[in-house]
Formats: sequence, structure tokens, C-alpha cells
Amino acid sequence: MTSRQPPPPSHIPRHQAHRHAGSKSEHIPVTVYASSESASKAVAAEIGALIRERAAAGRAAVLGLATGSAPTAVYNELVRLHGEEGLSFRNVVAFNLDEYWPMRPDDLQSYRRYMQEYLFDHVDIDPPNIHVPDGTIRRADVGAWCEGYERAIGEAGGIDIQILGVGRTGHIGFNEPGSPRDSRTRLITLDRVTRMDAASDFFGERNVPRTAITMGVATILDARRVVLLAFGEHKAAIIRRSVEGDAAPTVAASFLQRHPSASIVLDPAAAAELTRFKTPWLLGPIEDCGGAWDVATTRRAVIWLSTIVGRPILTLTDEHYIEHGLQDLLAARGGAYGINLEVFRALQGTLTGWPGGRPGTPTPRGGPGTPTLRGGSEDPTDSPEAAPELRGTQKIEPAAACRDAREVYPKRVLVFSPHPDDDVISMGGTFIRLCDQGHDVHVAYQTSGNIAVWDEAALRHVDFVREFAGAFPQLGREFAERLEDTLETFVAHKRSGQPDSPELQRIKTIIRRVEARAAAKYSGVREQNIHFLDLPFYETGRVRKKPLGEEDVRITMDLLERIRPHQIYAAGDLSDPHGTHRVCLAVITRALSRLADRDWARACVVWLYRGAWQEWGPEEIEMAVPLSPEEVRRKRIAIFKHESQKDYALFPGPNDPREFWQRAEDRNRATAALYDRLGLAEYEAIEGFVRWKPAP
Repeated sequence: MTSRQPPPPSHIPRHQAHRHAGSKSEHIPVTVYASSESASKAVAAEIGALIRERAAAGRAAVLGLATGSAPTAVYNELVRLHGEEGLSFRNVVAFNLDEYWPMRPDDLQSYRRYMQEYLFDHVDIDPPNIHVPDGTIRRADVGAWCEGYERAIGEAGGIDIQILGVGRTGHIGFNEPGSPRDSRTRLITLDRVTRMDAASDFFGERNVPRTAITMGVATILDARRVVLLAFGEHKAAIIRRSVEGDAAPTVAASFLQRHPSASIVLDPAAAAELTRFKTPWLLGPIEDCGGAWDVATTRRAVIWLSTIVGRPILTLTDEHYIEHGLQDLLAARGGAYGINLEVFRALQGTLTGWPGGRPGTPTPRGGPGTPTLRGGSEDPTDSPEAAPELRGTQKIEPAAACRDAREVYPKRVLVFSPHPDDDVISMGGTFIRLCDQGHDVHVAYQTSGNIAVWDEAALRHVDFVREFAGAFPQLGREFAERLEDTLETFVAHKRSGQPDSPELQRIKTIIRRVEARAAAKYSGVREQNIHFLDLPFYETGRVRKKPLGEEDVRITMDLLERIRPHQIYAAGDLSDPHGTHRVCLAVITRALSRLADRDWARACVVWLYRGAWQEWGPEEIEMAVPLSPEEVRRKRIAIFKHESQKDYALFPGPNDPREFWQRAEDRNRATAALYDRLGLAEYEAIEGFVRWKPAP
């Protein structure tokens, strides 16, 4: 297996950086990198060059810094440049964008603490040169303090480069919707969406401060250079509004359009809604956007057209193409009939009732046949692994000494689950079907998920242990009572956002582990095939995690070498608001890249599913597994085994009141309904997957 990476949306180029100037729809320069990691390194390199340039001139480099998930990799790279390449921060003066108020600097959620942990404690910056808004000042003194912050920026010579993230409301810093263009550093009331997005850091929305001190829009725009970073699918919609909409107070980030040296840096997922990627044909000849009418772009355009006109693909006419700006597609690929048939067959080729392949059936070279049954376990279609040419994907050739993994039955299948319930939430129907069809299915729970258990649930389980020990005194009732007293005392005095004690963390880990084991066994996985990795990066007891480390990769490599899977399933969604899915996928990619010379790895096929936050679009799906009504019911029961996440999860994610099982069913049914509207067979539900592509 060659070194690979999560695929960008099929309409976004894979090369290192995709810049586009002069788009009719974009009002600010945008650069799209192949990954958030490469984007972060590029921004860190620009900052490093500025620091060195100013040091050579005997001047200070004044940096405006942001917090949140987006800039963490930038700070990691700056720390590396300091440690490995001698980048000195002695001439750096730093001003942070914002801070919650009230907030003590040593609190877990403090942005001062964030900056110390991610950057300042690891470089040689002079402490008096560090400026972070003070969350401890008295309410009556806030106005004067903010004026002093503005003066300090001016006395330092102004900010040379300002780093920004962006919230789902379009806020930069904490400049919420309605912030005027001329606003300065001030105390602001946080929007409810912002507080919901921050809820995971504070172990519940009720604990999030209602106010914060932030630089104003004018303060940000005064910087000589501004760079906004955004990564993940959940940022795509607000990026489009910020880049292509009008500059207005309703979206503070849109004011960057008026800055002479501002730019936006994205990964493919965050760029997916921009017109030049989503519907480039609306801007004129597609070649002008750096594209071409290849298989992927054609498929996306035809699905878009079918959706716009409300007709199945095979009923689209030349007139439909012409009326909706697709004349160039007709000219490049021929008439509507041939294009329709090509895309329809490609979508049809994604459908399979046998995700692991069929027993005793040679893999056809022409692709899977038309499904004749409605998503039951006897659906006679074959795996999409057989027909990559239909979908414009690159086939992975197995090693000469290795049996073609497509021909192996039963297969060794390894399902990676970032949290203990992602497997059944995201691909529970396929998970169950792989077991039903006789494959040797393993599941690896990458993290303990222990921070996502309510304290009350943990105490209830301890109470059960006490009662159980009372019924069986030989098990040690005295120990159980002592443990319960200790935990009740801790919980009673626990501060908002305080990490759990080691004992409480362990109990919550056991709760998640028992639930995961029950769900996996219900799905058909054998006891000995259930693996709990407890990757070290996660085990901090709080939402903010450690950077991905060597031990995380080694644990994953050891498991891969033991199992030697023919198929791997992994979470490929980047919308997870807590960032755990991103890290868990990075662990897998690094482990596989180091094992790329193994025969089993070259033959292995990797499928990416998406989790509770977002689904693959039909233009991206490369394997679609239909589910019958009974399989949907079984998937729901498997999710219900995770009782600690039932009714109301501790971290439900932003702005979605549905339970995870409801989100999963709604997503799967919506995918099936869309396939139906496009003219394919009608199913109860569909789980979609994208194949991991070789790195360029």
C-alpha cells in the first residue's frame, strides 16, 4: 500500500496548493491546500520568514494570534522551527485576539493557558512581550483596560501579521454578527451558536461564559497582513458567505474583503462550497477555473443538474443541459444520452449488498451488476472494488506474491472507531452485514471516550457495584463503599470544567468499554476480535488533547501487523467539532504509510465512512451499501447499546438536538431517497463510503 491521505472532495485538485485569482464570485484571495497540515506549515513558514526578516533588521515582529482548533498545527510547526531550525522568538511581540470574561489565566479553558501550552512555553519569547486579554479584571475597569490594549498595540508599531480562525456565525475573534466595521477592543456578549460550539470545552453549554473581551473588527483590519485559516466540512458554508457574499456586519469575516493584504487559507473540505469547486460551470468555461470535464466533474455536474430540474438522470435532455449552463459539457462529452448513461452506470456501480465481496464468485471486470433485491443480505451485487474504472478512481494493484484481496473470502476486516460508538452510528448496517456474510470482522476503538459520560451516570454504576458487592460480600463491599464515598465527594466539589479524577476517568472508560463490547457482540463480532487501543493522545481527561505522538502510531501499527486486514474501514469526516476524528485518521494514515512495503498492506483496500456530523455526497460515494428496514432496525438497536450516550449525549455537537441514532437514520434515508430521485433503485436506507486514494 502506497502512502495515502484522506481524499479531498472529488471536485478539488489534489496538488499542494490551488490558488485562484480573479474569480467572478470570490472577493478575497483564497488558497486551498491539499491538507490542513500542509496549509498550516505554509502559514508557519510565512510567520517564520517575517520573524527572521525583522530580526535581521533589528526590529520586532508583532504577531496577532488566535486560539481554537485551526491554528494549533501552525503553532506546532513554529515550535518545531524553533527547536530544529533555530527560529528565535526573542524579537517577537504577541497580541492575542480574545479571552473569555470572566476567566482565570490558569483555568483549562483560558486562552492564556492555551497559548502557553501550544506556543509560549516552548519558545524563547520574552514574557513581557506576551499580551492576552485579561479575564480577571473588574467589570467596572473593562473599558479602560480595552483602551490600554489598543494603545499597547499602537506603541508596539501595529500588528504585522494577524492570524484568524472563523466561527460558524462568521465571527473573527469574538466579533459576533452585528459587529460594526469600526469596532475596537471591547467586552461583547457571545452569540448562542458560539456558546454551543464552545460547550464541549466547558463540559456543557451551561458552563460557557456569556461574555468575552475581543479585539474589534477595525483592530484586526489595521494589521498589515491578515491570514484566516479554516479546515473541515463544517466551515464550508460560512467560508462561502465570507468569500462570495457582500461585506456586511452580519458576517464579520466578510470585512476582510476590504483589506489590501488579507487572504484565506483552506483545506479541500472547507473550500467545498465555493462556486469554483462546487459548480464551476456557472462561472464560464470550466478550463478557466483550472478544471476539465473529467469523470468526476461530469458526474458532479449531472447529479447537480438532475437535482436542479427534479428529473431522474436518464430523462435529462440536451435542452436541460443548455438551459442550466452546461453547454460546454455537451460539447466536450457529446450529447445528453451518452453522458446520462455514463453517470447513471457509475452511480449504479457503487451499489453493493456485498461490501466484502461474494463467496465463490469471480470478481467481474466490468463492474457490479444491477441490484435486483431491495437491500437485503442476499442482494447479489458484487463489491465496487471490482470496477474502479467506472468511477474514475485509481486501482490499487496487489503485490505479486499476494493473492488479490478482491478474490479472498472470507476477508479479514478491521473497522476503526474513533469513539466507542462511531462504528455503529456511522456504518452499523455495513458492520452487521460484514459479520452476517461470514467475514472475520475486527473492531478497534481508538479512544476511551471517557470524557463523554455524565458524572451522574458514573455514580449510578458505582452504586450498582456497591449493591452487587453487598449481595456477594466476598467481592469486597467495603472497597465498593469507599470508592463510592470518594467519588461522590469529588463530584460534589468539582469545579466547572475541572478534569475528572483518575478513579472517575477509569470508571467512565469502563462504562464506554462495556457498551462498545455489547454493541459489537450484538453486531456479530467475536469477543477476541474487539480491541481497545486507548490511544495516549486522548487520555488527558479533558477536551483539549495532546498532539498525535509516536506511541499512538506504534499501537496502531502493532494492531495492523497482527490482523493483516484485507479491508479497513475508518472515519473520514473532518467535521467532528472536537477534532478527535481528524487525529484518529491521521494516526491510521501514518501507521499505514510506515507499513506500505508489506504485501498485505499493498493488497488492502481502505474505505472511509463519515460519522455523526455529515454524510458523503452522491458525487463522492464510491461504495453504497443499501440497508433493508430490518437492517436499519438492527443498526438502531446496536446504537442503543451505548446507554451513556442515549437520550442526551454530553457532547451532542452544535445546533442539532437529534440523538445520534436519529441523525444516522435520517442521513442514511436521505442518501437512499436521493439515489431514488436520481433514477436508481429505491431502498430503505444507504450507507456511503469513499475509497482512500493514493497520495499524489
